[in-house]
Amino acid sequence: MIRIIRVAEGKNSTLSHLYVDGLFRCYLLEDSIREEKIQGLTCIPEGEYGLSLNHWAGMNAKYAPKYPKLHAGMIEITEIPNYQLVFIHIGNYHTQTAGCPLTGSYWQRLDGDYQVMGSENAYRQVYPLLLGQIGKGDNRVIVENRIKETWADGNRI
Repeated sequence: MIRIIRVAEGKNSTLSHLYVDGLFRCYLLEDSIREEKIQGLTCIPEGEYGLSLNHWAGMNAKYAPKYPKLHAGMIEITEIPNYQLVFIHIGNYHTQTAGCPLTGSYWQRLDGDYQVMGSENAYRQVYPLLLGQIGKGDNRVIVENRIKETWADGNRI
């Protein structure tokens, strides 16, 4: 079982935990939770979705040479209404995603927003686990909002 549990919101960002087989594997950074989707500024809604390997999208051209022994295709979250090409990938800031979860080894908060750091290391660790889950037919991910902290302008609400 794969779960993304959202735990905190910043002004423009959402911090999540990624669990594989019930174990915490890394942090994820996403755009803000919004009731109305705003292209490139909204995280995917809560729900259950598919996971698959995408071999044709443009990010493959970047990741295949960078991770030749690791990369077998981009891990794509599928079946999301009004969203497509949502990949789990590397990045540190909410400005580096357009609705995709970014991997991180640890997090920090700066100016009211969350950041994930050690993204490449987290990606190298979690990618083979997700690939293995997809390979054995566990190709579903559950996304849940369990926000414990919300920050606005750097102050807890």
